[in-house]
Amino acid sequence: MSKISNIEVQKNNKNRANLFVDGEYLISLDISLVYKMKLKINDEIDRQKLVDIIKLDNFEKAKIKALDSLSRSNKSEKKIIEKLSDSFDEETIDRVIDFLKSYAFIDDEKYAKMLVRDNQNVKRVGKNRIKQNLYSKGISSDEIENAVSAIDEELELENAIYLAEKKYKKISGEEYIKVKNKIFQHLAYKGFDYDVIKSAIDRVLEEKLKG
Repeated sequence: MSKISNIEVQKNNKNRANLFVDGEYLISLDISLVYKMKLKINDEIDRQKLVDIIKLDNFEKAKIKALDSLSRSNKSEKKIIEKLSDSFDEETIDRVIDFLKSYAFIDDEKYAKMLVRDNQNVKRVGKNRIKQNLYSKGISSDEIENAVSAIDEELELENAIYLAEKKYKKISGEEYIKVKNKIFQHLAYKGFDYDVIKSAIDRVLEEKLKG
């Protein structure tokens, strides 16, 4: 029968401990399990049974943490991994990700498309800003390109015109060239491409300010 040779609290995470059996590292575990299972140095243990218990306990805790996070807001696979990585090992995280995918709790393709719709219909920002926003949510480059390929170009121009008109109302008393430059900068900041910005400015300014 094997014996516990050391129980060492991790330096970077005081909530986890490394368990050594017969002088060798065996597994990391939540510090609460040390007390719950009354583990002590020199105790005799069944190695495999202990490993199985710890892995199951870690999986359940990681799963609860992931589901709790998802209950507050949708998240990408990358963000869930980041959320779990400070407390759980890679094997446990992989099991949780597989579980979440199997029940469609995470779906980056679906999530990316939802974000695109929200960015266009609610935030009214352009394609470049949408890409930035998706990247910040942990969506992969391939999924971003796939999602933005479905952007409604007519709606994008309508949004640019809407934002240009709002900006124009605030600065309409200034010189034409200043108004044009400020609207251009505003729409560029909102993530619209040059061609979209030019079309929006032409629609909003040309009739009102020329002549």
